Amino acid sequence: MNKKLLKIFILFTLIFFSKANSAEFDVKAKTVIMQDYLSGKILFEKEPDLKIFPASMTKIMTTIIAFDLIESGQLNLDEKFFVSENAWRLSQAGYSSMFIMVGDQISVENLLRGIIVSSGNDACIALAEGIAGTEDEFAIMMTAKAKEIGMTNTNFANSSGINHPDNLSTVRDILIMSNYLIKNYPEYYKYFEEKEFTWDRTGGDPITQGNRNPLLYKNIGVDGIKTGFLAYEKFSLASSIKRNNRRLIAVGSGFDSRNSRSKESQKLLAWGLTNFDTIEIAKKKSEFTELDVWLGSKDKVKVHTENDIYITIKKARIRNLETKIIYNGPVEAPIKNGDKIAKLIINYEGKLMSEHDLLSSENINKKNIISRIWKSINYLIWGDV
Repeated sequence: MNKKLLKIFILFTLIFFSKANSAEFDVKAKTVIMQDYLSGKILFEKEPDLKIFPASMTKIMTTIIAFDLIESGQLNLDEKFFVSENAWRLSQAGYSSMFIMVGDQISVENLLRGIIVSSGNDACIALAEGIAGTEDEFAIMMTAKAKEIGMTNTNFANSSGINHPDNLSTVRDILIMSNYLIKNYPEYYKYFEEKEFTWDRTGGDPITQGNRNPLLYKNIGVDGIKTGFLAYEKFSLASSIKRNNRRLIAVGSGFDSRNSRSKESQKLLAWGLTNFDTIEIAKKKSEFTELDVWLGSKDKVKVHTENDIYITIKKARIRNLETKIIYNGPVEAPIKNGDKIAKLIINYEGKLMSEHDLLSSENINKKNIISRIWKSINYLIWGDV
């Protein structure tokens, strides 16, 4: 190859890779969203408010209703429910099933594992009927819970997600639901990472079924959450990955195939981990810093934030992150524990990201009158506070 042709080849290669690298990241699905769990920042979205049939992702809410009742003491994992003919018939209809039998008494824990791991539609009905009497009443509970936690575009019409024109949601709402599940039920969320469940069924050999979430088997840190499929909606997946104290939650619907669902979801999670960092700014109710006190029994007051504060930013951009404290200081005593005495300002690349109250972590009394007079004289003469 002569020098002229070599130069043309190198130029073409540079242009090609430049365009490839600058191309906007995309996921081959109809509707997608991904969030950093700790900071709450949305890292990627594509038509996130498009109405979808959530299919078996519906089962996340089915389990949340049960977990709520367990937490409040109204239900326990060892409690047993009878299997109705209605629930049993669903196991014979060709849908994913736990394969329960009419008249069986099955523990709540086994039903939950049958729902979460085996995606059993029959187990959904058995649980729904055991809790609410009928599946219709249970669906009302599900929709009410959805509204309570901020799922504003969701209506649940059944407990399983099988075909129903009124069982509707969005990937944004499924994300809200997934976030709520992980945050509020860490003890029970462990069921979602189980790779198989064995049901010692009545009248036959035990049935062992694998979890339908393909990402659990890739050993990349995925620990949930739920797959879905309907002929009209195609393939869907709510997934979550935890890596080095970071967690990402992604929800996608309208993948063309099982393989695409797995490949594109893994690609999305990997993109979020490699392109962003999550920085811990403050832990709730832990000492953040100390501020100067005027005329107090102590010269400094400890302060804290009411909530955890995390910021997600692009990789290698931490130098563009700035935090500062604004307050009228020194803070004059007396100060009560919990008083709002300062603001924490967080800027990124010169723009305000957020601001947070800093609260006193202790009570600081005024100094006695003699000490206050002496302090004031020092200030007037020496400017010493």
